Amino acid sequence: MTMTEKRSGDAVADVDVAGAAHVRHPLRWVASLVVLVLAAQFVHLLWTNDNFQWDVVGRYINASLIGDGIAVTLELTVIAMAVGIAGGILLAVGRLSDNPLLRTACGLYVWFFRGIPVLVQLVIWYNLSALLPRISVGIPFGPEFAHGGTNQLITPLVAAILGLGLNEAAYMAEIIRGGLLAVDPGQAEAAQALGMGGVRTFRRIVLPQAMRFIVPPTGSQVINMLKATSLVSVIALADLLYTVQSIYNRTFQTIPLLLVACLWYLVITSILYVGQSFIEHHYARGATRNARQGFWDFVLMRRRRPVPPPEVTA
Repeated sequence: MTMTEKRSGDAVADVDVAGAAHVRHPLRWVASLVVLVLAAQFVHLLWTNDNFQWDVVGRYINASLIGDGIAVTLELTVIAMAVGIAGGILLAVGRLSDNPLLRTACGLYVWFFRGIPVLVQLVIWYNLSALLPRISVGIPFGPEFAHGGTNQLITPLVAAILGLGLNEAAYMAEIIRGGLLAVDPGQAEAAQALGMGGVRTFRRIVLPQAMRFIVPPTGSQVINMLKATSLVSVIALADLLYTVQSIYNRTFQTIPLLLVACLWYLVITSILYVGQSFIEHHYARGATRNARQGFWDFVLMRRRRPVPPPEVTA
């Protein structure tokens, strides 16, 4: 079997591919063997080590106390992400503004909250009464309309929402700003040339294209937020981790209770991974030649199948 190659300015050359040998990849076999050995050792450890106490894990995995902790974790994740996305939109618009004062203020906000660890921010909000014993609302440097004690207003839940939400807003601002800047400016110019207003141009032209760049990192931020809620255990908010800690502090069954928390975190994050995959596909329509990835393709980590180009008929 022969194949003919044509080169500009050269004679036609015949290339014999009948005896072409398959390229061997010995390192792939070595890597696969190492992975299988490590996986076998891990499964053997899980099966033979009685210190995991799987019976205790099974007893607590569906406990009502654990369910209450999961509910608090999910509630905190949703509220904190809503605060972060809303604040991120405002900050992104401010950073893209032509007003230098607004642009600088938004930049300082992003710099400040991204530079301080979330755990430190949570502790500061929880102990805000040491700095401000009372909080008032009114005209700056003028009369007060309402006031109250900081300890009564800043509960552990409020402190967790402020700490996680305001910190998330700084990260979402950069994600949204990057997505908006990734859209070709010529798209907006073309829309305006067709007589579309600024708001309509943003809603119908710029935003749908920017979502391709905003949605994937936002999905990752949601998953990170779910895991970051475990930090609120230091301010005595009864989330999943704090609930588990309160149980093993009484029963001294530390490892099995931590395994319960790990299993529930894995279940929730896996569901979020699947949802993120389908949302990404929705906003990537028309921008990729890959076939749609089904649910089991995602679970089994199969590669996307390329879509063949359409046939062009003369």
